[in-house]
Amino acid sequence: MTTVLIIDDEERIASFVAKGLQAEGFSTIWAATAQEGIFHATEGDADIIILDLGLPDMDGLEALEAMRGQGVLTPVIVLTARTTPAATLASLEGGADDYMPKPFRFEELVARIRLRLRSTSNADNSSSVLTVGDVSLDLRARSITVAGKTSELTAREFALAATFMRNPGVVLSRPQLLSRVWGYDFDPNSNVVDVYVRYLRNKIGPERLETVRGMGYRLVAPRGRG
Repeated sequence: MTTVLIIDDEERIASFVAKGLQAEGFSTIWAATAQEGIFHATEGDADIIILDLGLPDMDGLEALEAMRGQGVLTPVIVLTARTTPAATLASLEGGADDYMPKPFRFEELVARIRLRLRSTSNADNSSSVLTVGDVSLDLRARSITVAGKTSELTAREFALAATFMRNPGVVLSRPQLLSRVWGYDFDPNSNVVDVYVRYLRNKIGPERLETVRGMGYRLVAPRGRG
């Protein structure tokens, strides 16, 4: 059954959309906050996402950026009361696949959901693979291949790997990684970044993730390997 993630803090609207979609044969998940929505999106719980921009804990555009930054390829339809051309453009440039203003016709929303799902199923899977040297990250399968050997990744390992793979050779600080992967403001007492860097090094090799003292980490292609 196809699952739709509804990220909207207005319970009345979310309930209306959920009940309508369930009647159309979809399964639904409701997230009332951006952080909850990002969690479900990065865990791969949904086949398509309906995203409101006016969320209580984070602007919807920031949530969209966070999801795309963590390698989430799930189609996103922005459903919002913001109807200006600037809001539409910002949504589409930020990674949304479609944009619908409120109020909306439910039949049109269902049609757009089905259209996006068909487009996704027909997409070329090669576009969902990131490659740096001898490392390839499959964004759909959530697996990483190093010198021909494939390993599965946990959700956080995957998000961290995707962040590095999208920024090869760039030094990423702990605050940047904490924000992009976990969605947190920097806590100087947290060692979660270092812990997950260690996990990722165990799967791709320590020589590919360099520590830049006093600055952070960067992904490099080992010499002689690409």
